[in-house]
Amino acid sequence: MRPVVSAVALAGTVVLAAGPGAPASATTRTWTVSPGGAITAMAGKTILTDTPTGAMSSCQSSRMSGTLKQGSGLPGAGIGSLATAVYSLCQAGPFPGKVTARGLPWQLSLTSYNRSTGVARGTISHFQINFAPSFAQCTAAVKGTGSTTPDGVAPVSYASKTGTLKILTTGGDLHFYHVRKCVGIINNGDAATLSASYTISPRQVITSP
Repeated sequence: MRPVVSAVALAGTVVLAAGPGAPASATTRTWTVSPGGAITAMAGKTILTDTPTGAMSSCQSSRMSGTLKQGSGLPGAGIGSLATAVYSLCQAGPFPGKVTARGLPWQLSLTSYNRSTGVARGTISHFQINFAPSFAQCTAAVKGTGSTTPDGVAPVSYASKTGTLKILTTGGDLHFYHVRKCVGIINNGDAATLSASYTISPRQVITSP
């Protein structure tokens, strides 16, 4: 694994963008959400990774807030909206950095449900994260394709039993593009992942017939 210190020493601003259009199509299934309404989401370590090179940047914690629809017979698309996202004590290796959310509100959509485990799966879209180390020149964008449109999606799961929303490292289409002055630490077309595990408060019960 290539050390992240090199990545930060050269990194300027890393942009994580998920598309403003609809995320992966929600199925025709309907959903029940209780209690719905305002939520907060608290996570510990939150990690952005270039999969082929192993370059990583991490934050010791992150926090989101937003709202969920309430009731039954709800469509999965746009079932939730995340209005704020804050990332704290971020760095790559020993070097500090600043991570700033952009493109808010982000959209939560649900696409599938496992009744035996009570786990729903879906995507968060419409989001962008800017990462700026304390010093650097490297810049890149993480999204679905190399176009100028932010068009990526990040896969998520939600477990009603624990109230845990996870951003998953498999099942998404995030890649690095528009890479400049990163000398092989980050490359155009490299697969990217974002990883975090959020505790939702108040805990939501989300089911689908």
